[in-house]
Amino acid sequence: MCIRARDTVLWIVVPYACLAVFVTGHVWRWRHDQFGWTTHTSQLLESRILRWGSPLFHLGAFGVIVGHAMGLLIPAELTHALGIPEHLYHVVAVWGGAITGVVLVVGLCLLIARRLVNGRVRRVTTRMDKVLYVALTAMVALGMTATIGENLLGGGYDYRETIAVWFRGIFWFNPDASLMAGAPVVYQLHALGGFLFLALWPFTRLVHVWSAPLAYLWRPYVVYRGRGRAVPAPQPRPEEVRDAALAASGSPR
Repeated sequence: MCIRARDTVLWIVVPYACLAVFVTGHVWRWRHDQFGWTTHTSQLLESRILRWGSPLFHLGAFGVIVGHAMGLLIPAELTHALGIPEHLYHVVAVWGGAITGVVLVVGLCLLIARRLVNGRVRRVTTRMDKVLYVALTAMVALGMTATIGENLLGGGYDYRETIAVWFRGIFWFNPDASLMAGAPVVYQLHALGGFLFLALWPFTRLVHVWSAPLAYLWRPYVVYRGRGRAVPAPQPRPEEVRDAALAASGSPR
C-alpha cells in the first residue's frame, strides 16, 4: 500500500467507520440490550477504594474531555481574535491537561487495583470490562505521553494547526489526511486510538453516560418505610377530638 493510500485509510476511512459503529452500536444496544444499559455497579461488593477511585476518575475524565474539546474544536483564529496570547494558551492547555491527566491516572489505577485485589469484584468483572480497562489504559498512557513528554518536557508541538484542523474537517466531511501524516507518532496513535475507542464504546458499560438521571433533580422524594415495624398513625389534636364528638352528638358548639 502506498503512503497516500495508507494515510487515506488511517485518517479518513477509519474515523468514519468508527463513528458509524459508534452510532449504530448505540442504536443496536438500546433496542436489544436495554437491561444491560447500566453501570453494572459493584459498590455493594467493595466501597472503600471505590469511594476514592470513582470520583477521581470521573473528575479527571471530565477535565480531559473538556480540554480535548477546547483544543480540537476552537480554532486558533478565535483565540487570537479574543486577544489570548499563544504562549498563555499553551501554558494553560499543557498544565491543565497534565493536572487533569494525573487525576485521571490516579482514579483509573485505583479502579483497576480494586478489580485485581478484591476477589468478589474480580469475579463479577466481565471480559468486556477487561477490554475496556486495557483500552482506557492505552488511551491515557498515549495522552499523558503527548501532553507531558512531547509538550511539557519536549520541544512542543502545535496540534491546533494540523490535528485540530483535520479533526474538524471530519465533521465537515472534508478531512485532510496530509495534516495527520506529518504529526508526531504519539499524536497519531492517540488520535487513531481515540476513534477506535469510540467504536468500542457502545458495547461497554460506558453507555450509561447517556442515561444521566437528570429527572432526579425535579421528581418528588420517595419515602421508604421499614417492613418489620408498623408506622404509628398520627394522633389527633385535642380540639379535633372535641369537634368530632360534638359533630357526632349533634350538639351545638
